[in-house]
Amino acid sequence: MTTNDRDFAKKITTYLDHGTVELKAGTAYKLQLARGKALARLTDPKRAVEPQLGVAGAGVGTVGGGNRIRVSTRYWLGILVVIAALFGVQQWQAYQQLRDIEETDAAILSSDLPIDAYLDRGFQNWLKHVSDED
Repeated sequence: MTTNDRDFAKKITTYLDHGTVELKAGTAYKLQLARGKALARLTDPKRAVEPQLGVAGAGVGTVGGGNRIRVSTRYWLGILVVIAALFGVQQWQAYQQLRDIEETDAAILSSDLPIDAYLDRGFQNWLKHVSDED
């Protein structure tokens, strides 16, 4: 600890001690025991807790963090479902575009236009203009 940390700790201790003046003896004793347990955990290397990142809602329904494997599985399963749905929508749209192109080609080929009309550049430009509008 640096001197700034020690000064800060002394100030906090003074404020906390000032707040405990009016506590009952039994309550102060329980607080002293809890403080002793907390300090013992702090110095015990077996029980040292490393800081961990937490996610909102992780371990819902369990006490103390819960089963991380189950949460992770649910999380990844949800992501896979969303990806599968997006892929399905993309495939459906591609299929619809292909179907529209096939219908247009079938309508053009089944019409009674002479073959020269299909070879005319103006007709090809008109087809491109009409297909761009759709």
